[in-house]
Amino acid sequence: MFSHITIGSDDLDASKAFYDAALGALGCPPGEMVPPNRLFYTHDGGRLMITTPLNGEPATGANGGTIGFKAASPEAVDAWHKAGVA
Repeated sequence: MFSHITIGSDDLDASKAFYDAALGALGCPPGEMVPPNRLFYTHDGGRLMITTPLNGEPATGANGGTIGFKAASPEAVDAWHKAGVA
């Protein structure tokens, strides 16, 4: 369970395409672009925010970071994985 997670991205359009598909498979509505550089997903009490880094540097992966998304069933996990890979 989480209240929000924020991750960095250098390409918000590509992030939106990916997360709209992957999170859509879990019943999450499409993300909302909020100018100038934010993307918000709100679903089932949680919020995922994607942003370009505030310091202007390239986005990098979190060393040891983990993000867990809630799924209702193993079938939902399979749909999530399939949509994300596509």
